[in-house]
Amino acid sequence: MASLSFFQSTTLLVLTILVSYGAFVPKVFANDPLMSAFEKWAGDFGKNYKSDTEKLDRFEVFKANLQFIESMKNQPGLTYTVGLNQFADLTNSEFVAKYATLTLPKKQKRSTSHAHANLTSAPSSIDWRSLGAVTPIKDQGQCGSCWAFSAVAAIEGINQIKTGTLISLSEQELVDCDTTCSACNGGYMDYAFQWVIQNGGITTEADYGYTSGTTGTGGTCNTAKTGNHAVTIAGYTDVTTYSETSLMNAAAVQPISVAIAASGSAFQFYSGGIFTGPCTTKLDHGVTVVGYNNTGSTHYWIVKNSWGTSWGESGYIRMLKDYSKTSGLCGIAIEPSYPTK
Repeated sequence: MASLSFFQSTTLLVLTILVSYGAFVPKVFANDPLMSAFEKWAGDFGKNYKSDTEKLDRFEVFKANLQFIESMKNQPGLTYTVGLNQFADLTNSEFVAKYATLTLPKKQKRSTSHAHANLTSAPSSIDWRSLGAVTPIKDQGQCGSCWAFSAVAAIEGINQIKTGTLISLSEQELVDCDTTCSACNGGYMDYAFQWVIQNGGITTEADYGYTSGTTGTGGTCNTAKTGNHAVTIAGYTDVTTYSETSLMNAAAVQPISVAIAASGSAFQFYSGGIFTGPCTTKLDHGVTVVGYNNTGSTHYWIVKNSWGTSWGESGYIRMLKDYSKTSGLCGIAIEPSYPTK
């Protein structure tokens, strides 16, 4: 059987997209059949464009991203899938500029050991979600505040483990008040932990709600609320760097803040399965390891992201564990840290 032409392949892709969205598929396509898929996608994700010119520009990006997604389907042995999500009208460079904004210090002295480094009783698998230590997926929106979401998730986790109560805490308080970080222009989880310690605690999400996802900027620190300490931490610890074993031992005890390289198109459109790359070790995004699994033929980390539930596996990603390099996949083992209570 002869191979399909590009137009035939594109037509089949459009049919798949329209059917998956539950849309009516006409027998005869209009001038550009992809426009129907684009408009359906834009409606589903609440995309509103200021002009026809902007809409057409975004449409061209959408088509290029569709072509990338389709090309990934033809890769043999791939253990994960990619698909349309809220980032489908962004070029990869635009996506990186908005969502991969972690700011690492130029020189950071990190410890070579930590309290759980030599843990001998780490279970073969653990999932802190099922153990009640993880709040629902949140969405950083248009703000480069991944650092705050990563740190807060780790604090929420250790607080639940120690007290038995899961409390959703305020990322906005960190974005507005932690001047060692740069609000929506990036930050660092260790600095966030330091701020919480120096402030004497952090308040709840209900008390100091998240607004930067819409505005794309930090706000003025609400000092009237910085004294409302719902949760406190005593300190924080850096996990032994370049050691997945050390990271596993720490994650066996509590959720861990980690930095990863999330700038690739495959990561941008990840939709499920065990992610195996490609990715670099240029750390640009803060997330939280909330478990791992060493059973089965492919071991993986369970990672909580802050891009809403439309991305990945309802907001999570499973990343290959026990990678061939000491950095871990996407550098996950380079900069882990956790709060202590």
